[in-house]
Amino acid sequence: MIKEKKIIPNNVRQFREELLMSKAELARKAGLSALTIDRVESGLQCRMDTMRKILLALGLKLTDKDRVFPES
Repeated sequence: MIKEKKIIPNNVRQFREELLMSKAELARKAGLSALTIDRVESGLQCRMDTMRKILLALGLKLTDKDRVFPES
């Protein structure tokens, strides 16, 4: 049985690009790998902790979660 990967659209790339930040820079600030950032921007599911790290690295508050991750 093949596990389907659910695509969940988000606005991480939009927020990152507005800050003129590279994936590598966001990954460094968030304490994550660039591959993780790439996967999240592609819409793959991620853990709540990963969302929290990305929000804070983008300079946002946790209350901004729905702006960045609207369908999670």
